[in-house]
Amino acid sequence: MHLISIIKQHRVSFALSLLIIVLMLLHASDRMPLQFVHKLESFSYDARLRLLMPNTIDNRIVIVDIDEKSLIEQGRWPWGRDKMATLVNQLFDTYHINTLGFDVVFAEKDESSGLKNLERMQQQYLKDDAAFANALKIVKPTLNYDQIFADSLKNRKIVLGYYFQTNGDTNHAGQLPPTSSSEKYFTNKDVTNQSIAFTEASGFGANLPVLQKNALAAGHFNPEPDADGITRKIAVLIKYGDHYYDSLATAMARVYLQNQALKAKFATIGADEDYAGLESFQVAGKRIPVDNEVATLIPYRGVQGSFQYVSATDVLNNKISPGILNNKIVLVGTTAPGLMDLRAAPVQSNYPGVEMHANMISGILDNNIKARPAYTQGAEFVLLLVFGLLLALFLPILNPIKATLLTITVLTAVLGINFVSWQYANLVLPIASILLMIGLIYLINMSVGFFVESRGKRQLAGLFGQYVPPELVHEMAKNPEIIDVSGEAREMTDLFSDIRGFTQVSEGLDPKQLTQMMNEFLTPMTKIIHEHRGTIDKYMGDAIMAFWGAPLKDDNHAQNALSAALQMNAAIKGINEKFAKKGWSPIRMGFGLNTGNMVVGNMGSSFRMAYTVMGDSVNLGSRIEGLTKYYGVDIIVSEFVKAQTPNMIYRELDLVRVKGKDKPVAIFEPLSSVEQATAKTLETLNLYHVVIKNYRNCEWGLAEKQLKALEKMATADGESALIVLYALYKERIAQFKKVPPPANWDGVFNHDSK
Repeated sequence: MHLISIIKQHRVSFALSLLIIVLMLLHASDRMPLQFVHKLESFSYDARLRLLMPNTIDNRIVIVDIDEKSLIEQGRWPWGRDKMATLVNQLFDTYHINTLGFDVVFAEKDESSGLKNLERMQQQYLKDDAAFANALKIVKPTLNYDQIFADSLKNRKIVLGYYFQTNGDTNHAGQLPPTSSSEKYFTNKDVTNQSIAFTEASGFGANLPVLQKNALAAGHFNPEPDADGITRKIAVLIKYGDHYYDSLATAMARVYLQNQALKAKFATIGADEDYAGLESFQVAGKRIPVDNEVATLIPYRGVQGSFQYVSATDVLNNKISPGILNNKIVLVGTTAPGLMDLRAAPVQSNYPGVEMHANMISGILDNNIKARPAYTQGAEFVLLLVFGLLLALFLPILNPIKATLLTITVLTAVLGINFVSWQYANLVLPIASILLMIGLIYLINMSVGFFVESRGKRQLAGLFGQYVPPELVHEMAKNPEIIDVSGEAREMTDLFSDIRGFTQVSEGLDPKQLTQMMNEFLTPMTKIIHEHRGTIDKYMGDAIMAFWGAPLKDDNHAQNALSAALQMNAAIKGINEKFAKKGWSPIRMGFGLNTGNMVVGNMGSSFRMAYTVMGDSVNLGSRIEGLTKYYGVDIIVSEFVKAQTPNMIYRELDLVRVKGKDKPVAIFEPLSSVEQATAKTLETLNLYHVVIKNYRNCEWGLAEKQLKALEKMATADGESALIVLYALYKERIAQFKKVPPPANWDGVFNHDSK
């Protein structure tokens, strides 16, 4: 029930938060993909990659770079195949490398040797020239550069590169690697009746048959960029016709690992007609995770230079230290801008394509390629649901600081889970949708909270602004549900104050001056009431009515009301000083306070309402204020106020029965706090209370004698108010001596006037 009430109370925030959660869940389940969230996910992946990549150099792999230096020294690309054969022979025979891969394709015949022209000359002009024919036969092997290059590939761990067309172009050149080679690691029967979304090629550009025939293996170098043009993954297998072909990096890893088979690994649970469950490949115990398009994320080690580069021309000229290349995996590629193999990568805007393949080989060997299997979608769904509902339920009921701390805690938990999964489990958990959801729910709750609180404050200010200080309005705005203006009974304290002899004070003032005087009097009085958490009920000419304990409950309502009365009375001195400068008469006020059960609420007519208090306890406070003139004191409180302010020293004035009340009530004058009371004050007070006791015991003579002594002390101290009080009791004693009270007299004095 409490949860339901919270939801009802904050239904706007909860409904908007729930809408955000549902949108993110629909996105996560692919029921309603949000493209901008996909873009954010790509951005967050790149950010994590840049932040957490090792930034170390892998010395197992070396890139032989066809760089600008090589083009200057060896001539423009493509080089003759005889030079490529020299390069291969140098790498294997001189530098003793382990495995060689080409990030270039040799799709066209090399006719740079002039052999074709010599053969045409023989056919056209020198058919009968036996000497020429014999000489041509002798030199022909040295001029067949393609064959020379093909011969250099034999019986060596060499992988050629080629590319596929995936844009519908059906043109093809060269020869793909034999299907029997591919069927060693992946066969048609592996995917029978499986709905695997392979990248399907329509054409290809492969190597010359003579080259492909002599190479141990070949692999495609098709890093497919995402929609934003950034290359984050490579297809492990591409389908062409009825066969499947692995990537250059995969093929090189297989060759390096003794030409081990590539085996498909399917999920043991969760596979169905919509999800085939192909989650990875394995080669020699190394795991290559793939996504639903059979592509794997490139495990970038860092920016360009994560592998050692050597210039191809230095290899040809034998200028490389032997230890650099010995037993290494070597990739031949280019960083020369003119050869168009620079791509946009998450770690760098212009990144050599050859180094992407080097990163893939390194990741396979280290078994640390990040995985993004299908079940991460389920993890995303669960995290969205759990953290979304947590924030939706708790943010509306927390103050801004606690709401912010909770949001930061949830963000930390999400980032921590994601970091641990990435760093220690090689799992790429989706994060953009979760971070977006958290941010939106936080902003919604802060915005709604701000506008609702502002509206609540405006409503409360409209209702209570004229009664209570802004501080209380702010407190009420935090919990508006506790404010009930329909009317309720509660224990409260009311205060009535009045200017004595106001008619005389206002004589001689014109309306403008009178208005100014009232404003200068009421403003500081109202400020003091507000400072003590009081509520102004109304101004009645020169009188002020206020109460404590509503609209906000106040356990210290009696003490706050008394403190306000004491400070208001003390402030009159400063007010009179200002009045004197303007030639206005000084004022004196009387204050009456009572504590008791009162009815408080918005009362009035359909035309005008007022937040006010009613009840016998209210009326008693008004009657008590009227008695201040009679007893010659400024402040009188009832016994009920005295009972709730034990830290105050009081002088009991009388036991009275006011007009309209049957029960008598004791009334008191506050003197000082217990801590500030002087010994003389306490001594005089004790003597006075003895007088009151004798008075109520009808011991008139003794009481009268004591009063005279007290009166003499008051005259000597200039206590004019006490002289008035003592004179009042002397007058009563004189009357009782003439006409004694009845035998059952209870000491109560009846006041018949208001």
